[in-house]
Amino acid sequence: MRILIVEDDASLAAALARILEDNGYDVDVVHDGNAGVTWGESGLYDVIVLDVMLPGRDGFSVARALRRAAVSTPILLLTARDATADKITGLDAGADDYMTKPFSPAELMAHLRALTRRQGDVVFERLAAGDLALDLESMDLACGGKTLHLSAKEFALMRLFLGNVGQVLSKDTLIERAWDAGSNAGDNNVEAYVSFLRKKLRHLGSAAQIETIRGAGYRLLADGDAEKAGS
Repeated sequence: MRILIVEDDASLAAALARILEDNGYDVDVVHDGNAGVTWGESGLYDVIVLDVMLPGRDGFSVARALRRAAVSTPILLLTARDATADKITGLDAGADDYMTKPFSPAELMAHLRALTRRQGDVVFERLAAGDLALDLESMDLACGGKTLHLSAKEFALMRLFLGNVGQVLSKDTLIERAWDAGSNAGDNNVEAYVSFLRKKLRHLGSAAQIETIRGAGYRLLADGDAEKAGS
């Protein structure tokens, strides 16, 4: 399970990441509201832990932007403020839960367990576009009656493509979001895994295509768009 932390206090963000990693979560950390929107829109995360007081744009604005972008990932808002009005504002902005600082690690984990249990009811367990469907639990990619299991890296990349259909994703963006922080992955790694995914799309008989945009990156074209691009 993967968690995105959006927190401008570097020491608190590091402490949160350590708690979550010790409990078996994969964690990414960003430190401002604009980055929170960009990373949150990737579709990679099972929960977003979001501070209210952030540079760039506050947590309420981040939550609203994600919900407007149809991102249904559960959001846990963190704040030092405990006013009822702030809680209402956060929930109205699209947050699923609200926790006031300071809090204990046990309290944080309890909130996350509740959110991830609830996620099966309110968040799509499949990501679909065109004739493709990606099972977010089994990491199986399906088209029609055919199914193929993806490796962890193939899954991370396909999840990004399906979450951003028609949008150009640079190699740098794919590396940042599909590989661990500090990874030595480079352009060749991205090219190799895109090649693997293209072969699997052909094997499945999908009309979808991963198009190379020279000098910019790649984009996934769903069946209708792919037909237009090939005409």
